Amino acid sequence: MTAEPGGAPGADAHLDRLIAYSQTLHAHPETAWQEHRAARWTAELLEEYGFDVRTAYLGFPTALHASYGSGRRRVGFVVEYDALPGLGHACGHNLIAAMSAGAAIALRPWADRLDLRIDVIGAPAEEGGGGKIELLEAGAFLDLDLALMAHPGPVDAARAEPYAVAHDHVRFTGRAAHAAAYPHEGRNANDAFVVAQVALGLLRQQLPPGTRVHGIQTVGGQAPNAIPETTEGRWYTRAPSLAELEPLRRRVERCFEAGALASDTVLEFTPESRPYSEFRTDERALEIYTRHALALGRTFDAPPEQRTMNRASTDMGNVSQRVPAIHPYIGLGCFPVSNHQPEFAAACVGEAADRVIRDGATLLARTAHEYFGGAGNAGPAPRG
Repeated sequence: MTAEPGGAPGADAHLDRLIAYSQTLHAHPETAWQEHRAARWTAELLEEYGFDVRTAYLGFPTALHASYGSGRRRVGFVVEYDALPGLGHACGHNLIAAMSAGAAIALRPWADRLDLRIDVIGAPAEEGGGGKIELLEAGAFLDLDLALMAHPGPVDAARAEPYAVAHDHVRFTGRAAHAAAYPHEGRNANDAFVVAQVALGLLRQQLPPGTRVHGIQTVGGQAPNAIPETTEGRWYTRAPSLAELEPLRRRVERCFEAGALASDTVLEFTPESRPYSEFRTDERALEIYTRHALALGRTFDAPPEQRTMNRASTDMGNVSQRVPAIHPYIGLGCFPVSNHQPEFAAACVGEAADRVIRDGATLLARTAHEYFGGAGNAGPAPRG
């Protein structure tokens, strides 16, 4: 085991390796459930620093679990590494991976002193696939005393306040026909989508405050002179909590049913993942994180309209319902450039991104260090 130093953990000693790892992920984006290279590179990084790594964790090919130490108390750092279709790492998951892995590496020298086992959980498919929920249901996370990760955004925002969200796949099936010669023989699946979108637009004026409904049509037909037989889309419904989400989702589904009824087509409205939950913050851990962030020179005084990335949905919310957790947002200082824009993907490499890796890894490690007694208190007893 590594010798125990004084002071507090920091990422500087390993920063060059973390930056190289982050840049490699950024240059080779992989979408949900396809993160084979990212999982391998993460495993290789952690093995370099003495972690015991299990790949294909709990039967998920692109999930992993790494551990260091054998203490009774367990802290988990959560790695995300999936990218967005067509946008690459425009949500900054390459930085999340580097911060979480870097925090675990930085905390290693304190494992014995704090009676810790340090876990790293590589969780695939955050972008709509609910990878953490699948892992949670398979038994991951449940033995942790604290789970931590940080997410890049335009500015710093300490508290995660994400919407609960449902992700649904929409498919209309009609009947193809020649649009000029035999239009009366067709059943237009694209018309179904048009009717549904009009219904959704009208629904929005009656939506409860603090809810969101949005999506895209991914298949709209093949030729202008052929009545589309099949159309498809992906739709998200968001609400402040799971309890409020389901009735709203049902109203959204009825809009798509209206499209099918009007066009005489058949609707399939199918969940793409289990719903993501609202977040339950561990207040003590968040207070520690915020205090250390201020000491590092980070600030939380950006205008409210710049801090709204903290409303973005995450399957880490489901983890937080079962395990003490935090999910702060750490700023690249790039507003009005924001997540899920090509410009944000570009901002996730370079000088500002390197600082986010250094600060984020350091802050997560220092939060865990103090939480478990490294600042002179006994810390929490092991759960269970």
